[in-house]
Amino acid sequence: MPHPDPKAPPAVIWGLGLTQVVGYGTLFYSFPILAPAIAAEFAVPEHLAFAALSAALFFGSLFAPLAGRLADRHGAGRVMTAGSAVAALALVACALAPGRASFVIALLAMEFAACFVLYSTAFVAIVQTGTAGAQRSITLLTLIAGFASTLFWPLTSALHAALTWREVYLVFAGMNLMLCLPVHGWIARLARRQALAAPKPVAGTAGTADGIGLAPVRLRAVFLLMLGGFAFAGFVQAAILLHMVPLLTGMGLGTAGVLVSTFFGPAQVASRLINMVFGGRLRQSWLAILAGLFLTSGVVLLAIAAPSVPGIAAAVILFGLGSGLFSIVGGTLPLEVFGRASYGAHVGWMSAARQFSTAIAPFAFALVLARASPLTALAMVAVAGAVAVAGYCAVALLARKPRQAAPPA
Repeated sequence: MPHPDPKAPPAVIWGLGLTQVVGYGTLFYSFPILAPAIAAEFAVPEHLAFAALSAALFFGSLFAPLAGRLADRHGAGRVMTAGSAVAALALVACALAPGRASFVIALLAMEFAACFVLYSTAFVAIVQTGTAGAQRSITLLTLIAGFASTLFWPLTSALHAALTWREVYLVFAGMNLMLCLPVHGWIARLARRQALAAPKPVAGTAGTADGIGLAPVRLRAVFLLMLGGFAFAGFVQAAILLHMVPLLTGMGLGTAGVLVSTFFGPAQVASRLINMVFGGRLRQSWLAILAGLFLTSGVVLLAIAAPSVPGIAAAVILFGLGSGLFSIVGGTLPLEVFGRASYGAHVGWMSAARQFSTAIAPFAFALVLARASPLTALAMVAVAGAVAVAGYCAVALLARKPRQAAPPA
């Protein structure tokens, strides 16, 4: 009788949840709060500070596939442990940077480290510590990590009220060193013990660990379509999310735009919670389609509802629902299609596609917004969303499990 697949221990999920909150909070969400002070000290316009962040995000995306391959080969826990040390050193380098060039180099190092400690590698850590129920565990992790912005925007503001931006980065370096590194080290040891104790797979068994068993040519087509889906959906998410407050304000909501934008976070968390409770039997390719439809519908409703406050509030909620699901399928869709073998490499490529579009979307949206109009910019994003939905639909059609031949009579 085949040995049942183990499930990731709850302590692993909660430990990774803590490190994802700290990781996203210190390496990403803190920057918009500190950017004005950074730009003022280095005597550059604020938009150039964000340009440096975009360059760093693009630089980091180049290493996401490498991070996935290393996680497959050496274990995600070991990769994340090293990544936490590099993240702490990069934050210290940012804090001590004497000039613009050295700060940009430190920022590049920071986003390089992010590839090794954030979602894509954390998903691999979950799968390596327990295949059974991995999709549900990934959903729970994204639910916990969804509070990163909620916690770190006010925390960063409170710290910055009492400390300089350099001192804030030193505090964040300490968080990565004292909180994240020990947790990742413990997960590395746990995964190694489980790998040594695990029985050899029984021939003829199949399941989530094996993927859906497509022919190689068909599997490559699914891989490319999935890359496109994540890239275009990531473009939609990043373009709207990073411009949400000024966009809503400029569309006639005024100060109400700030209030309406706060609906995004609860909607994002709600979609993850609903999926965790009710989405257990849903194919992840269909969940990806739903994510794309919610994102695109939110953009379209945003364009046609302005300046109606209830209409735009509904658009923000739709967008939040799609964004929450999009974070989930980044880990669960590659697992469903490709299985556990080389899972790190596959999820790394999906992360690279998403991060690449995240780096260019804010500037593309801002450029169209400045040279045309909000409606034209939203139309561009809606088209990108439609392309993402079409790509996910193609994935759902091609990634169907092949029918098993009936046993001979």
